[in-house]
Amino acid sequence: MPTPETPAARGRALVLALAVPFLFLHIKYQPGVRVPLGSTHLGIEASDLAVVVVALVALREGLRAGFAPLRPALPLWIASVALVVWILIRSDSLVHLVTAVKFSEYALLALSAPLLLRRRADWELVAAAIVAWSVAATCFALLQFFGADIADAWAAGRRQPSFLGHSDFAALSALALGIGFAAVLLANRRVGWLAVAGGGLGLILSGASAGLIGIAAGTIALLFAIWRRRPLVLRDFAVSGLVVGVVAAGVLVLRAGDFESFLRFLHVKGKEAQTSNIETYSQHTLLAYVGYQIWRDHPVVGAGWQASTNPSVVDPQLPAARKKFPELPALAFPTRDHEWGVQNAYIQAAADLGLIGLVLWLAPFALALVLALRANAPPGAVAAFTILAAMGIWGAQGLVAGIPLDAMTWVAFGLAATAAAERSPVAARGKWDG
Repeated sequence: MPTPETPAARGRALVLALAVPFLFLHIKYQPGVRVPLGSTHLGIEASDLAVVVVALVALREGLRAGFAPLRPALPLWIASVALVVWILIRSDSLVHLVTAVKFSEYALLALSAPLLLRRRADWELVAAAIVAWSVAATCFALLQFFGADIADAWAAGRRQPSFLGHSDFAALSALALGIGFAAVLLANRRVGWLAVAGGGLGLILSGASAGLIGIAAGTIALLFAIWRRRPLVLRDFAVSGLVVGVVAAGVLVLRAGDFESFLRFLHVKGKEAQTSNIETYSQHTLLAYVGYQIWRDHPVVGAGWQASTNPSVVDPQLPAARKKFPELPALAFPTRDHEWGVQNAYIQAAADLGLIGLVLWLAPFALALVLALRANAPPGAVAAFTILAAMGIWGAQGLVAGIPLDAMTWVAFGLAATAAAERSPVAARGKWDG
């Protein structure tokens, strides 16, 4: 017989649901304190406290009901710990050690998810919180799009950051879209269309082409997860294909000028003129080249965590970069005043952490995806979609500690572990009923 649930146990998922607005909010809009720490400082924001509270409640739940839900995902936890340890080892200064700890802190979200989401109602509560916050972010971005000068809005009619930043806005929107797809296609719930609409429109407004790549791959994984549970039907392809197509069209329209500029940069369409514009595809290519050159100098163990932003590491690469990209404006190149970073997590992982670090960075994604697809259980389909969506977005985002994309990634790993626990016979009985 299932063990009766106490009120505290029934509210275990509430803490994760309440953490969502803090996890998916730009750091500049969060309350926080700066604690002096040697030659640097330790920033403690509301999102950090939210992670700690979630982890403590999950620990309490584990002590109360057992840690069995963690066991099926043991390879994922080993890979995650190995990544965290390598990042800490390759932190060669107090400043970088602080960012390494902050980056690693979000891994607690993955460990917490299987302990907190033991029943279907737990997951549905968290999913509802994610969708509600995504809809709020999309509405906020719509105001920016139509000219409201709020929260670092870009010019009217252009891509917008909402209250997150472009990549992080895309991350939240993709997570909501995955929830919506699962609700509509697997559970046949019409309320899922709210998540589909909010997430899809959010992805368009973010203008993140990396997010578009991610959700396209994620949709394939989602369809595979559906196929594991029942035969695919025309509606599955029609709904997912139509939504991805609309998102693609919207992103392409908003980024048309950037795409044209990039084609000129590649000499496919005329010649790119010198401008002061940054955060374009041509600058991403330049920064990726710098990261690649750093990796060539440190191929096995890397230059050190976050070293790809250090002038002592970056400056020697600039002469070759300027020679290779003479048409780009000076502002596009990294300087001591503008430490742009690599802005590609995979290249940065190789540059900072070497081939060892790149393998360790990719391993949790691969293991979590396998867990999600093999589980054939909720919320595996959402996890599979979100893991690949996150991988796409990381292609245009550097390894920055404590951003919403970190939260999305580790939450996706946690959902994969949750699905594996539901599938496994070692998990506690009585989960996901009702």
